[in-house]
Amino acid sequence: MDMFEALADPTRRHIVELLAANGELAATAIYEQFHVSPQAVSQHLKVLREAKVVEMDKRAQKHVYRLNPQTLSQFEAWVQQMKQRWEERFAALDQVLAIEKKRLAECGQESSDTMSKDLEAQ
Repeated sequence: MDMFEALADPTRRHIVELLAANGELAATAIYEQFHVSPQAVSQHLKVLREAKVVEMDKRAQKHVYRLNPQTLSQFEAWVQQMKQRWEERFAALDQVLAIEKKRLAECGQESSDTMSKDLEAQ
């Protein structure tokens, strides 16, 4: 499973948000944030680990989770690439609209000039 599939689930996104806010958390601290069984949350953590969104360390009897900065950097790069593409498309649209606005203004001026001449002729 890739990071996008892993982050498609709201529970997993909430886990990521918790880790982003806290740096790292023990599994028990994560379980306490949800109204589902620890086993269900554990499955979500497993998916996030397999997608390399989070990393886990064993410290004595605790499993401690934190975000994987490399995967988040890849995600950020993808978001920036998409943002750049959209900015390019909006810039191209702005150019088309500016040309069309200028053309309409010129057509309007021509119509205005024609109407003025017609009125003068009367």
